[in-house]
Amino acid sequence: MDTIHRIDELREALAGGPRPAFVPTMGNLHEGHLALVRQARGLGRPVVASIFVNRLQFAPHEDFDRYPRTLQRDSELLQAAGCDIVFAPDEREMYPTPQSFKVQPPAELADILEGHFRPGFFTGVCTVVMKLFQIVQPSAALFGKKDYQQCMVVRGMVQQFAMPIEVVGGETVRAEDGLALSSRNGYLSAAERAEAVALVEQLRKVAAAVRLDRRRIGLVEEAAMHSLRERGWQPDYVAVRRRADLAAPAAADDPLVVVAAARLGTTRLIDNLEI
Repeated sequence: MDTIHRIDELREALAGGPRPAFVPTMGNLHEGHLALVRQARGLGRPVVASIFVNRLQFAPHEDFDRYPRTLQRDSELLQAAGCDIVFAPDEREMYPTPQSFKVQPPAELADILEGHFRPGFFTGVCTVVMKLFQIVQPSAALFGKKDYQQCMVVRGMVQQFAMPIEVVGGETVRAEDGLALSSRNGYLSAAERAEAVALVEQLRKVAAAVRLDRRRIGLVEEAAMHSLRERGWQPDYVAVRRRADLAAPAAADDPLVVVAAARLGTTRLIDNLEI
């Protein structure tokens, strides 16, 4: 496996070969990332994974500076998972001048849920993903479905810009107790880690209740929020939405997903379950 830090060197390494499968990450990898790499390997193409902590998707009060940088460990894990090239640029390489050109996703998708509580987040995501796509020129790009809204935003960007890239979603990887794996789980204390499973438990309760009676969605959402608050969480949202566009359910047969974000101590966790 090669580790490359410069754009021109990556382009040279990929020149003349088949277009790769691409797994973009911010590093501090866990089994969810590695599952995407193995899924990419199964596509029968060279696999490129990027490691870049993207300042553009962090608000000033968020955890950009303390986000773990673990390149050596990440590289070892990626090599064991079957990655061919790690692209690990620094900020000067990715943003040699201030990134004044940005990709603005539509408000009806990007300013709700995560976008409401993290203004500008999806602009930062789309801008760096667009730039990485231009650098890597992949035939397929893999994203974890734990970040449900992010997958939808990226897929929409690829479709609307007619980019010849297949966006592949990887299933959420969970710990034995059900907690969705996340790089931010490492911020949790031992007591918080034991409590963190309450988030997916609430999602399961919401999903079960909605399957029984869709007419009570609003009451079920509020009950889940209340339950989390009672346990000491600070929930941003627990919401049942259409899988197609994350709008509120309309028809009785709309395929649905329940999405949630809540803060436990100083750590903000997100999760979702399709219904």
